[in-house]
Amino acid sequence: MELIFLGTSAGVPTRTRNMTSIILNLQQPTVAETWLFDCGEGTQHQFLKTDLHPGKLNKIFITHLHGDHLFGLPGLLCSRSMQGNSLPLTLYGPKGLKEFVEVALRLSGSWTDYPLTVEEISSGLVFDDQHYKVTAYPLNHPLECYGYRIEEHDKPGTLDAAALIEDDVPPGPLFQLLKQGQTVTLEDGRIIDGNRYLGPATPGRKLAIFGDTAPCPAALDLACGVDLMVHEATLEAAMEEKANSRGHSSTLQAAALAEAAGVKRLVITHVSSRYDAEGCQRLLDESRSRFANTLLAEDFMTISL
Repeated sequence: MELIFLGTSAGVPTRTRNMTSIILNLQQPTVAETWLFDCGEGTQHQFLKTDLHPGKLNKIFITHLHGDHLFGLPGLLCSRSMQGNSLPLTLYGPKGLKEFVEVALRLSGSWTDYPLTVEEISSGLVFDDQHYKVTAYPLNHPLECYGYRIEEHDKPGTLDAAALIEDDVPPGPLFQLLKQGQTVTLEDGRIIDGNRYLGPATPGRKLAIFGDTAPCPAALDLACGVDLMVHEATLEAAMEEKANSRGHSSTLQAAALAEAAGVKRLVITHVSSRYDAEGCQRLLDESRSRFANTLLAEDFMTISL
């Protein structure tokens, strides 16, 4: 599991930062999917500078409908179709996302040649499969806005095959069922509970990706105990009042949340275009003064979980 930041700027692009978009790459033995969180203007151009391809996207999660998180979506959807891709794609986002996509395609005479589903969400469970669960939490922003908590399901512990054989359980297909924690009945009538032969489960990884937000009650639940929290830090602490008045957070507010939520790592992003390289370093230093394990996202930064 890895995150690739395609865009890290707030509001408008800069010479070094594109508009907000983040790839979550899940290319693993258990699941091979690529997800995108937000799709600011120029996102498909950013893809061209990576080894990944929009045609391999399975899901796109939109936090809210402000342009710097959304205006790259019509172009990406159309290019994906023109490249002959047939892989289904599902979009998740607030009410209005479906209308935005339909109007953009209709008025531009465009279409998709692949199955496209748009699911408008509210707070709560977005989906849950055998590998991952995604939950949306309401944030504090002028438009309806969500943060997404991505939780990998715990992996079953190792099956103690030697103990099973010692207990006269014959090796074979039954071992697969027992490895899944199921209960099986042997030919001699004995009932074997797979959980008795499993080692401790491996906890799944947890990730919180925030949309734009001022501090809010749901933030603590969204971030609680995650391995990595991605949070906006649009402005420095001295401009906190201005940030909050526009539905944004300061460096110290993001850091304080990371501390309170007990997260392992914090990545701050969505940086105002007013900050040059020296200013960005100041943002990072401010956040680290409250939460030491903080990184400042840069375009094309990759973080492994």
